[in-house]
Amino acid sequence: MVDVLESIDAAALRRWAYRCVDSLTARCDEIDALNVFPIPDSDTGTNLMFTFRAAVESMRAAGPTADARAIGRALAVGAVAGARGNSGVIVSQLLRAVAEASADGPLDTVSIQAMLRRAKVLVAAAVSVPVEGTMLTVLDAADREASAHDANVGLSTLVVDIAEATARAVDSTTDQLAELREAGVVDAGALGLSVIIDALVEVVIGRTPPRRRYRRPHEHERRAVTGASNVSSECGGAPESVSGYRSSRPLGYEVVYVVHGPNDARAAKLRRDLADIGDSVVVAGDGSGAWSAHVHTTDPGSAVDLGIAAGDVRGVRISCFGFSEFDAAVSPRAHDEAALSVGRDILALVAGEGAADLYVQEGATVVRCDEAIDSSVLHRAIVGMKHREVLVLPNGALSAQELVAVGAAARADGKDVVMLPCSAMVQGLAALAVHDAARAAVDDAFTMSEAAAGTRWGSLRIARERSLTWVGTCEPGDCIGLAGQEVVIVAARPLDAGCRLIDQLLATGGEMVTVLVGAEASEDFGDQLAEYVAGAHPGVDVVVYTGGQPGDLVQFGVE
Repeated sequence: MVDVLESIDAAALRRWAYRCVDSLTARCDEIDALNVFPIPDSDTGTNLMFTFRAAVESMRAAGPTADARAIGRALAVGAVAGARGNSGVIVSQLLRAVAEASADGPLDTVSIQAMLRRAKVLVAAAVSVPVEGTMLTVLDAADREASAHDANVGLSTLVVDIAEATARAVDSTTDQLAELREAGVVDAGALGLSVIIDALVEVVIGRTPPRRRYRRPHEHERRAVTGASNVSSECGGAPESVSGYRSSRPLGYEVVYVVHGPNDARAAKLRRDLADIGDSVVVAGDGSGAWSAHVHTTDPGSAVDLGIAAGDVRGVRISCFGFSEFDAAVSPRAHDEAALSVGRDILALVAGEGAADLYVQEGATVVRCDEAIDSSVLHRAIVGMKHREVLVLPNGALSAQELVAVGAAARADGKDVVMLPCSAMVQGLAALAVHDAARAAVDDAFTMSEAAAGTRWGSLRIARERSLTWVGTCEPGDCIGLAGQEVVIVAARPLDAGCRLIDQLLATGGEMVTVLVGAEASEDFGDQLAEYVAGAHPGVDVVVYTGGQPGDLVQFGVE
């Protein structure tokens, strides 16, 4: 038996965040398959899942003793910084409302009602052109249901009723939007929001509400529902065939980035300026000066320039749509076959639980190498990948000779394999940051290789035995700093070695330092290194991740 909660404290907020990730992951494919609006790029579920993963990673960084206020704040900051796609930016505003509602402590009936009212206001302000039959409609239904209850109603009754209203609103989206009606589906983002609300119900009452599963109807089923072979298009009145919705718009791009510094007025101007060069515009803040911007446009360079004019732009992601908007066949089979023909897999050799999570969040398939692995393990993993094209991030786990042999064997088994020149996990993360599945494999591999090569890397290790290095003799227990594979620092204290190694790596310049903290490092070691960079190298950004890798105290990457 699970106790029904009367309020949502820090522990319950944590459980809700983790449950959202689990639920969105479990239903990711289902949500992706329903995605037809604003473009049929089949990534809404994926975007929501990765956005919540970013929020959870931020929550973890807040520490195990964080209270409800700190957890809510961390979720909002992480969601805005890691928002993926239109849906991810929108849901980041729900988490911002959670943060504001939990500022005074655990959430109760009154604060849940206030949270939904605030979320509705934040989302309405963030979205340039609200559309009926989307996430906004479902959020409005949740707010109306919450507002209809007396403030004295029990928390369990409130969240269950909100979830039921949300589920009904999802079913209604099909008839509220022409693209959804033609495809015979509910809105993908709306379903994702319902999954998030259902996760809250599970945390409060201990069980998940029973829900139907949705699928995209096959062509003959859809024709029977629509009963017509052509309908009017919203793009210039051109006829729309039953097999697909064709837009007259040219091939476009999705641009997402985070801009730091703008006040509300400058963010509003950025929203208007982006709407002038594209559509599906969302500019949403985390409440402390960071804003996530999203736009579909044919001019991605101008979209980024507008962000630079507004503030300090970071984390730019530009994705080319594989088809013109609404140009993909409505038939799910045709869509799936197209995806298989152009898709590719990213396979990475990774050590450490935290590092593995980072790679998975970026869309890679991970082969763990916490201990030395045989090359046959990598060969089997490549052959087992879904797509023919496989890009491999070796991350220094196997020798060059072994990688050449594995590549040859995998090609003989029908795989198109490219081994990317990544000698460390921090280089692999830099390569993943510029991965674009819409590019040709050879172009994608070149771009990722450039990113890896442009990342100087180093590591700290504890000497296990006495040995002679280029910078002198090290004794057992000394900390050695390596730039690449070369020992360049020997010091008695890890922090001294780390600071000196950072100085060397930044000697020829750098804008960002990535710190991947290993399993043997002290709990606050990454924070100590970040504090040193902030003081000794002002203007250089630092990102600290818990990698958990054995062997290295830390890995550094300088970009």
